[in-house]
Amino acid sequence: MKKILLSALVLMSLISCTKEENSSANESSTLAHRGCASHEVHQEQMRQNPELAITMNEIETFTEKAVREGRLVNGKIQIPVVVNVLYRTTAENISLAQIQSQIDVLNKDFNALNSDFNKVPSAFSGVKANVGISFVLDAVYRKSTTKTSWGTADAMKKSTQGGMNPTSPTTKLNLWVCTIGGGILGYAQFPGGSSSTDGVVIDSRYFGTTGTATYPFNLGRTATHEVGHWMNLRHIWGDATCGNDYVSDTPLHNAPNYGVPAAGHRSTCTGTPLEMYMNYMDYTDDRGMFMFSNAQKSRMLAIFATGGARNSFAQP
Repeated sequence: MKKILLSALVLMSLISCTKEENSSANESSTLAHRGCASHEVHQEQMRQNPELAITMNEIETFTEKAVREGRLVNGKIQIPVVVNVLYRTTAENISLAQIQSQIDVLNKDFNALNSDFNKVPSAFSGVKANVGISFVLDAVYRKSTTKTSWGTADAMKKSTQGGMNPTSPTTKLNLWVCTIGGGILGYAQFPGGSSSTDGVVIDSRYFGTTGTATYPFNLGRTATHEVGHWMNLRHIWGDATCGNDYVSDTPLHNAPNYGVPAAGHRSTCTGTPLEMYMNYMDYTDDRGMFMFSNAQKSRMLAIFATGGARNSFAQP
């Protein structure tokens, strides 16, 4: 009887594991639209900590003044990157080659070395930017877990909740690679938040360009998008209909764009401008995004300037 019961328990366990695997696989195969939780996570952080709103207003005031006066960081910024891999399955324990492929994409995208940079339409050729920030892989840490998904409440960043605490978050960009769930590809913490949760989270299926990287999000642009948030960029539609992304040279957008819009796509916002859907801060597929703008560049560089929220990253 005990043997029969034990066999039944083992069988149930195997079925449960299979269902979990299939659930992850189905979410990956049916995910048609980019999902970024940065704005929602930020709103929740401000709800929990009202003082954060004051800090964010101070950062915005500083940024506007630094951009206006041209007080941006001097010299080249090289950011050390720590990758924290949380895995339950072999597939989630992504290879070093996949990790390096993501670092390579960041270096190309932030230095206008991406092969599709020349696809920027002529209407925006005058504002396409070489941001001039580079990234170097500093360390990779791995941790086995029993979690099937982590959500967006920062559990992966806390050892007390089974995750991994960030390494030197004031001088190193921490990337957590794990299964997020809920159709979320990634999310980032904006400048000004707690250093104990600072960094970027990317689902392992949308990280880098090889291994588990899944089409149409297999060109590493999820990390480019999220690191843009980490450097104080907002979604190009301002997270509202015809909203404000605090950038002067990006046109008004009705809402996020998905897939790859047809050339000449316009919004119905004031003036019906051409939409810059190929901007990294939209929601298009990886192959549909391939530029930052000059004003976005200035906004990013401002946070590394003296007095900026991430000035510690610009120190020698």
